[in-house]
Amino acid sequence: MPKRTVYSATIEHIQCLDESGKLDTKLVPEGDPSRLTDEQVVFLYERMVEYRHLDETAFKLQRSGRMYTYPQNKGQEAAALGSGYAMKKGVDYLVPCYRENAALFLHGLDPRYILLHWAGDERGNAIPQDGTDGGARCTPIAIPIGTQMLHATGMAWAFKMQKKEAAVITYFGDGATSEGDFHEAMNFATVYNVPVIFFCQNNQWAISVPRDQQMNSETVCQKGLAYGAHCIQVDGNDLFAVYKATAEARHRALSGAGVTMIEALTYRLADHTTADDARRYRSSEEVASWQAKDPMIRTRKYLENQGLWDDAKQATVMERAEVWTKRIVDEVLNYPAPHRDEMFEHLFAEIPAEQRRQRETWATHSLGQFPEQAGLSAGARDAR
Repeated sequence: MPKRTVYSATIEHIQCLDESGKLDTKLVPEGDPSRLTDEQVVFLYERMVEYRHLDETAFKLQRSGRMYTYPQNKGQEAAALGSGYAMKKGVDYLVPCYRENAALFLHGLDPRYILLHWAGDERGNAIPQDGTDGGARCTPIAIPIGTQMLHATGMAWAFKMQKKEAAVITYFGDGATSEGDFHEAMNFATVYNVPVIFFCQNNQWAISVPRDQQMNSETVCQKGLAYGAHCIQVDGNDLFAVYKATAEARHRALSGAGVTMIEALTYRLADHTTADDARRYRSSEEVASWQAKDPMIRTRKYLENQGLWDDAKQATVMERAEVWTKRIVDEVLNYPAPHRDEMFEHLFAEIPAEQRRQRETWATHSLGQFPEQAGLSAGARDAR
């Protein structure tokens, strides 16, 4: 019987800005709508400096006992900023994991929500959706691995049914593609052709498991080919490449041309979380090789090559970052303590009789014996 090829595919890798800060203008020529302007790069670099400083400060807050745990975003800022900037603020929806702080802040989320979450305050997840009071069109950060991709697919499906000109981007790590949630979400998304972008931050490690020990595929994004998604791999530490790929994916989604999966090759320069010690499983040589690819270093080199940046401007931005970060931290550390009744108020639309009885019993019987249950002041909470 004759043989024939029924399927073949290729996956492109895109890098526009190399580690020396040199831009390949053939890939992103002047006037290309998927190319960042120098003004935009300056804006994004300034945000990168600010968010890195806040990230380092959050780490110190945890180490000093003022937050319970924290996963640093250090080293992955270009992936978050480049993709977040390509999505339309106030229109599109961001469905994050927990290393996309930069994208969330760029879309208007007040950083206090993120810090409150990691400080154990559930109000950090009560994000306003209308853009007021530091809100943004995003879901709370997702700690379970992979579940957010199903949420993003459902939201994009709803937007399509409602004929809204809005797209959804969902973020996840390389390890999440080994979860069933990824495959279910990808299958539904492509079958119903919903306006969603799957953005994988391949930072090389699923906690302590290296990528080559959790999957045998040559790339992560090729997993999307089985479902009919358009798949592309980019240098995740390259602002230009990430922005270009995401902008084109958004256009593809809104024009009905299909789902896109983007694999951004990047690296987490810090531990998985503050409960982790990456020195036990990563070599210092590996970390050093990726530190040289730090997106902050690369982006600054580009701006210096263009004559748009110098030490004086760096000092000015750092000074502004310190003031901005201090304001946020002060607000979080002095946030009003929650009232005891709040635990009963947000679980059911109408509080059942049993929960009402518990609330009333607590109010009439426990406060005399346990007055601290009435609510801790910020100072008392810090001391605890």
